[in-house]
Amino acid sequence: MHRMVTQLPTVLILAAGRGERFRAAGGTDKLQEMLLGRRVRDWVTQAARDSGLPWHVVEAAHTAHISNPGMGDSIACGVAATADAAGWLILPADLPLIQASSLLAVAHMLQNHTAVVPFFAGQRGHPVGFGPQAQDELLALRGDSGAASVVAAWKQRGGVGVLELEDVGCITDVDTPDALRAAQALALQGHAA
Repeated sequence: MHRMVTQLPTVLILAAGRGERFRAAGGTDKLQEMLLGRRVRDWVTQAARDSGLPWHVVEAAHTAHISNPGMGDSIACGVAATADAAGWLILPADLPLIQASSLLAVAHMLQNHTAVVPFFAGQRGHPVGFGPQAQDELLALRGDSGAASVVAAWKQRGGVGVLELEDVGCITDVDTPDALRAAQALALQGHAA
């Protein structure tokens, strides 16, 4: 008996940013900060690992050839490094409470849409998913705007799916030391893996 294997999108973990808001608020490197005994970035990579999806981390070294790189550059570099992927889930590395189940839910919905935008309680979250049809547009991204323009373009074409998640982690970034403390409080209340 022959079985069809569905290709899975790759989780692109964006860890190349400078974390300027965190530093401006008196912190250091937010991705290296500790949250319940683990670095922030390690929580995110663990969620990707637990999802069973392929994953790739975009580090500062990958964007070092670009003067003043932004999120768009990080996405483009990550897509270029995983050009054969069956799509991409764009996941900033500063969302330590993201659940593996949320990654899988976006990946599953991506089978029927070119882009998938998750929400939690009406607030736009991560990861935003893109199918291979969006590859050229993702590769063309530059600067700090991220992939909002790609979502907007596919929305006009009717290719965007909206997914309501039951995961506060999809909106809980740690852009400031106060946000990190709030994430720790949520984690202690059992909202983390």
